[in-house]
Amino acid sequence: MVGRYPDYNVFDAASKWDAATRKVVERRMLLGERSLTFFDAAQSATLHAFCDVVTAQDGEPRVPVAEMVDEMLSAGRLDGYQYADMPDDGQTWRIVLRGLDETTHERYAGRDFSVLDDEGREAIVSQLAGGSLRGGSWDAINVKRAFSICMRAVLAAFYSHPWGWNEIGFGGPAYPQGYMRLGPMAVREPHEKPEATKEDPVSVISQDGT
Repeated sequence: MVGRYPDYNVFDAASKWDAATRKVVERRMLLGERSLTFFDAAQSATLHAFCDVVTAQDGEPRVPVAEMVDEMLSAGRLDGYQYADMPDDGQTWRIVLRGLDETTHERYAGRDFSVLDDEGREAIVSQLAGGSLRGGSWDAINVKRAFSICMRAVLAAFYSHPWGWNEIGFGGPAYPQGYMRLGPMAVREPHEKPEATKEDPVSVISQDGT
């Protein structure tokens, strides 16, 4: 409930959803209570830290991205393709998490990635995104491609959660009521809310460099 749509809550439209749609959406609200099963305890700590830094979640409530990624991998709900020079997505994730801890151990006197401050985590993840990490587990994969694979799962999880919808003002399920406004994007649906600010986010990010 922060950002450009602070007064928007997708559940205000829940009375318009059918029972099956409501069940699917409400279930996602409970995923934060789920215990991780694909990753072990050490991997889980690194996974949570990685998901927090790449989604800029530094306080509660959090979209449970780590739990959603773990559930996806546990259920084998993958994209249906695999790069020829990469292991399967589950193995890629495990290599990335191991690599993050190995890099942190080397640079921060044996500490784990999960206990670093934001600055330390961001520095390592920035190098991961740029494909410049080398040695140890990183030599087993195409590093830049691995980051892309992980981020695809992270973003799919974040923006399939109702809190992610609230952040971007997404109207939520269009079934069964459908959408009324088929014209210009500037025309809002009756249940949609106006933005609290009119700044272009791309321009703002370009100006302050964050």
